[in-house]
Amino acid sequence: MGTGVAVAFAFLFILVGVLALRSSGKPHPIRDENGAPLAGSLSEKIFVEINGVQQGMVIQSRDTQNPVLLFLHGGMPEYFLTEKYPTGLENDFTVVWWEQRGSGLSYSPAIPGDTITAEQLISDTLALTDYLRQRFGQEKIYLMGHSGGSFIGILAVARAPELYHAYIGVAQMSHQLKSEKLAYDYMLAQFKANGNREMVRKLEAAPVTMANGVPAAYLQVRDQAMHMLGVGTTHEMKSIITGILIPSWLSREYTLGEKLNLWRGKAQGGVSILFETMQRTDLSRQVTDFHLPIYFMSGVFDYTCNYTLSKDYFEKINAPVKGFYTFEGAAHSPMFEEPQKLQRILREDVLTGRNQLADRQR
Repeated sequence: MGTGVAVAFAFLFILVGVLALRSSGKPHPIRDENGAPLAGSLSEKIFVEINGVQQGMVIQSRDTQNPVLLFLHGGMPEYFLTEKYPTGLENDFTVVWWEQRGSGLSYSPAIPGDTITAEQLISDTLALTDYLRQRFGQEKIYLMGHSGGSFIGILAVARAPELYHAYIGVAQMSHQLKSEKLAYDYMLAQFKANGNREMVRKLEAAPVTMANGVPAAYLQVRDQAMHMLGVGTTHEMKSIITGILIPSWLSREYTLGEKLNLWRGKAQGGVSILFETMQRTDLSRQVTDFHLPIYFMSGVFDYTCNYTLSKDYFEKINAPVKGFYTFEGAAHSPMFEEPQKLQRILREDVLTGRNQLADRQR
């Protein structure tokens, strides 16, 4: 064995050892002011059979008597990001960070990709909702959908509003193909303006159009381009490597196998399998009448799910109560970027069924 190979193996051995030490797989307990586990709190990772498939989730709550909030992630699970970006949701809710079929804790190579459909994920959402209602003894729960999860979430509450107190759409999808077109145009103009000829070349080689859709070559550069310009996951996150990839592997709350499955699910599609369906569906034309309160939270720098399109969709919605909330310092993830503002909105408006803090009330 050559010296270079030996060094590489030694480095790999050390790296695996470090990752193993940081992979206990146990959620952090919720602690009181003295650092002791808080009485009456809950912090657990569980697996539940949902429509015939074992699916994983992390549930956290300072008080299990609090209302239940079910969180639907987008293209990949997001719970691991709460270590760097604490949301505080567990202070007011029993928050359920579910990792949907084919993704993260719910990844299995035995799940055929063609079974991950919008209809299936809506069915899973409603089935998990019933499990949570029964377990925590609550007639209704709250549903929060983020990004791609907002596509499933808003369809779920339209179908079964009686199961939910309210729906909260964070970076709410509307017409995703139009959003991708707006993002493409914006990024191309920005890279031309700042002189990044390499990114201009890549984007011009893979144009997004309303007629021909989103080329695969565009998707290969899309996330990198968005983060370079501060219109991706967060406004401050400039790299998916340092912002997402490395934090996912350093998370202490997943085992090594679960971290691997997080990326296996991402690579093989997971919820992203539905991207084509999401692109061609204009929710603002198809789903506008609701029988429960509807709240949208959007960052002005969001080009993943375009801020203006989300606001336009909101204006078309009919609901007993509705509120649109602009996050001036956020891109795609207001719950991570401006958590205190989100907490205030949830406490003062969502939990009370009002919209006093909403944009249109100012």
